[in-house]
Amino acid sequence: MIDRLHQPRRFISWLPFATLLQKEVRRFLKVAFQTLLTPIVTASLYLFVFGATLGQRISVLEGFSYAQFVIPGLILMGVINNSFANTSSSLFISRYLGNIVDLLVTPITPPQLILAYTLAAMLRGLLVGSVVLLISFFFAELPFASPGAAAAMAAMASFLFAQFGLVAAIYANSFDALSMFNNFLILPLIYLGGVFYPVSILPPFWARLSHINPMFYLIDGFRHALLGVGDLPLGTAFTVAGLMAAALFVWASLLLGSGYRLRL
Repeated sequence: MIDRLHQPRRFISWLPFATLLQKEVRRFLKVAFQTLLTPIVTASLYLFVFGATLGQRISVLEGFSYAQFVIPGLILMGVINNSFANTSSSLFISRYLGNIVDLLVTPITPPQLILAYTLAAMLRGLLVGSVVLLISFFFAELPFASPGAAAAMAAMASFLFAQFGLVAAIYANSFDALSMFNNFLILPLIYLGGVFYPVSILPPFWARLSHINPMFYLIDGFRHALLGVGDLPLGTAFTVAGLMAAALFVWASLLLGSGYRLRL
């Protein structure tokens, strides 16, 4: 047993954070069939449909097969969906069961609380994305034009949607309301953000309208980093994604710091 009286004060102040992070990681690993295997199988089916069947028959981007074009979007879709699902489900269930009260009385600061939820969500999202990337090697070769930028964009997308998951979990009043964020907001924006087609081939009005879609900047930036070609400069994609991530982090911090709606 650790003698807490002889531990440095800095260690003790971060102990609740480390404990919460460990709990969140164990939570999704305990049901890995649902949290990791299921989204990987779903992404693999997408890869089979668009890689093995259509990948070599059509092309929407000069110099690349359709499989090469669509793989970055499918990888990022797995990262986004699972990062959002982890924080939103965990925090909402804590509110629903009432054990959020136990967490609030611990000596943990709002930034530490957010960081613990966020790191666990990023781990889950990036694990799924990494496995989808490995599976994609069976269907197409990617040039990896800027691997560092690709990893940074994936991490930023994961961070961004971990924050959005916290915000959604606070505002949702029921499981149905929580699922609406994913079914009626995230998925439509992903599909309309250029996962399966380049925005540049759309008519001018719809192409301009797509620039309002926040997913467009994440997907195009990630694809640009992997393939070396995109509708936007990498700097623009990173700037917009960074501003969105910062805004959602501030929003989540204000909500959790004030205790707003943390109890159903």
